[in-house]
Amino acid sequence: MNSQNLTETIQKGFHITLGATAALVESFQDPEKRQENLTKIQSDIGLLTEEWAAKGSLTEQEARHYVDGIFSQKNASPDTPPTTPPTESQQDINAQVQELTAQLAALRAELEKLQ
Repeated sequence: MNSQNLTETIQKGFHITLGATAALVESFQDPEKRQENLTKIQSDIGLLTEEWAAKGSLTEQEARHYVDGIFSQKNASPDTPPTTPPTESQQDINAQVQELTAQLAALRAELEKLQ
């Protein structure tokens, strides 16, 4: 086995592992995907490994693109940390914190008035 074949085999194994992990995460998140993946495992493991390899390759490309994007942002402006737009859950959390702060201020004012 030459080094080229060994490298390709290792890379394909990595892609299969990465794809299987992505499929496992999807299975946990979606019951329909779980049943679909179980059916595939029972029917044809060879086809499933090819699908995992493709999914792993795509996931690797997406991860590389994401990391390259982070590094390009960091190199473009070293003084400014990379920022991501707040997600909806972050906005909800911020709103809840502001609401709780307002409630706390109202309770504190009421407590001072009672004393």
